[in-house]
Amino acid sequence: MSTLRVTAEPLTIHVHPDADALELAQVGLYRAVVAKGAYRTGDHAIYVPEQAVLPPDLIDELGLTGRLAGPAKDRVKAIRLRGELSQGIVCLPKALADVDLAAAHRDGEDFAERLGIVKWVPPVPVSMSGDVVSAADLLPWTDIENIARYPGIFEPGEPVSATEKVHGTCCLYTYLAETGESLVTSKGFGAKYLALAEADRNLYWRAVHGYRLPEAAVRIAESYGARRVGIYGEVYGKGVQDLAYGADAQDKPGYAVFDVCVDVDGVVRWLDAPELTEALAAVADLEIPRVPVLYEGPYDEALLLALASGEETVSGTGAHIREGIVVRARKEHRNDVVGSRTIGKIVSAEYVTRSGGTEYE
Repeated sequence: MSTLRVTAEPLTIHVHPDADALELAQVGLYRAVVAKGAYRTGDHAIYVPEQAVLPPDLIDELGLTGRLAGPAKDRVKAIRLRGELSQGIVCLPKALADVDLAAAHRDGEDFAERLGIVKWVPPVPVSMSGDVVSAADLLPWTDIENIARYPGIFEPGEPVSATEKVHGTCCLYTYLAETGESLVTSKGFGAKYLALAEADRNLYWRAVHGYRLPEAAVRIAESYGARRVGIYGEVYGKGVQDLAYGADAQDKPGYAVFDVCVDVDGVVRWLDAPELTEALAAVADLEIPRVPVLYEGPYDEALLLALASGEETVSGTGAHIREGIVVRARKEHRNDVVGSRTIGKIVSAEYVTRSGGTEYE
């Protein structure tokens, strides 16, 4: 999931092709349906992204009672209004009537706390939970921001690699070379430096052992002279999320690596795309799957936006819609737009508007 920020953003207004009383307000590459005449191009307004949970008073003020998602009808979700995709909410809350929104945009001010808006956290199924222990040496993973919200992450023509975004649950595996210890956790627990105690029925531990990650980590550590190795993969299958890709998590869950990092002399660095290919080739005998690589070449926004949609390629049968893609710089480097790695995701419109979807971390 992306980080939650509720910010003031400049708008570009477009005609709604099928509704005389509605228009489309563009924020980044997102578009949200708004009442016609409410805003003009160049105006600033508050943008509330998907997966935000709104307090009752704000829901009532915006006239959205009973119209949001979730059991409490309080969660922002992508929808189609008169045929047009609407992602997020564009609004001018009364609580911010005295705020210079243009200045707030320049300053990058976040209004989530002031408005009482929080990030939606999905419930954790029993198979993905368990007893946790403190793990200060664990190598956590980070949220990836959506390119639609931050279209300036990549420079046009910058060499990138795009992989399929697999709809599963993120498994974080850390190997400690000095002790031979394995730390296993989810993205949510990992962000708090908590590891899951080993358990035969735990989904993440079953994936780690089923795909021989400790053996791979030992060899990667030796190759790089690393004292810690982090292997990050998506665990998927029936019983994990609504898109199962032909796997059954009750038997042997599906698994696909998407990232590896190494700690060498106290410096943690992520393997860039060519290095990841080489690292997995060196342990090819272990047959650890990798997320499908869909594109390698210069950054082309239109091409990549189109690539995010279509059929998935994980199962080899096109059983589901494609969730989207993850785009990263071919050569790892820090990014000033998001303040971390040069990496971002594009999520397909079909995925965000599907019915009956699950979003466990």
